Amino acid sequence: MQQPILWIHGEALGPANPALRAHPGRPAVFVFDAELLAGRSPTTGDPASGAESVSLKRIGFLYECLLELPVSLRKGDVAAEVLAFARAHGADGIVTSAGTDPRVEAICAQLERELPVEVLPVEPFVTLQDHVDLGRFSRYWRRAEREVWAGWSPEQ
Repeated sequence: MQQPILWIHGEALGPANPALRAHPGRPAVFVFDAELLAGRSPTTGDPASGAESVSLKRIGFLYECLLELPVSLRKGDVAAEVLAFARAHGADGIVTSAGTDPRVEAICAQLERELPVEVLPVEPFVTLQDHVDLGRFSRYWRRAEREVWAGWSPEQ
């Protein structure tokens, strides 16, 4: 890839995002998934197919994080919007970061039908030994907080 665009998703919303670091200055896009925002499954459109609705608090958090990044914002079908963004920028590929949400992998598969996709590994904020339910940030943070503070000292 010589002219990729960057797809930034909700699992790597910071300046340490590996796609942003690997390709500084390249056009980047974040897409608010219209189906997910409406409380429907992005794959089936059904309201009762396991999709959790996104709270206004979560949307506000995402938006505030995105304001800190050099990224264009869109809303709609994620794969369609990323591909439209890629076409608009004459991209020859898409670079993104790995995610734990199965939708990230599914969207990458859709994108790869039209353009090559490079998925870069993300350095974990903290390494936990046991499996953690990542469905809710509070569950993750209860486990991660001990590790974060254990390695911190006031001199740092």
